Amino acid sequence: QVQLAESGGGMAQAGGSLRLSCTASGSIFMISVMGWYRQPPGKQRELVAIIRADGSAEYGDSVSGRFTISRANAENTVNLEMRSLKLEDTAVYYCNADGIIYSDYSEGLPYWGQGTQVTVSS
Repeated sequence: QVQLAESGGGMAQAGGSLRLSCTASGSIFMISVMGWYRQPPGKQRELVAIIRADGSAEYGDSVSGRFTISRANAENTVNLEMRSLKLEDTAVYYCNADGIIYSDYSEGLPYWGQGTQVTVSS
């Protein structure tokens, strides 16, 4: 069992910045991929960014160059620095953990956080 605790959502003005954090807890040996997805109002969930345990990352086209994802493997934490925010960044942001290996070396299913609201205003 894994719990994902998200923090850092809120409101910002267009052009501003916000930082999201997510920490996974449980009997975890390692998590291969951690990342962020978002669901804008009335739309489907979409990729924001993912980062692998080796530090390699991928970004959605709409955030590339503005958002930066990072992780601390020892703390099972993933962060998302969001800069130059746009109105269209308004969404519920979800933390995701995939490729979980538990302390007994068994493999786990992907987990999602409960989501944190990010609202960008003009």
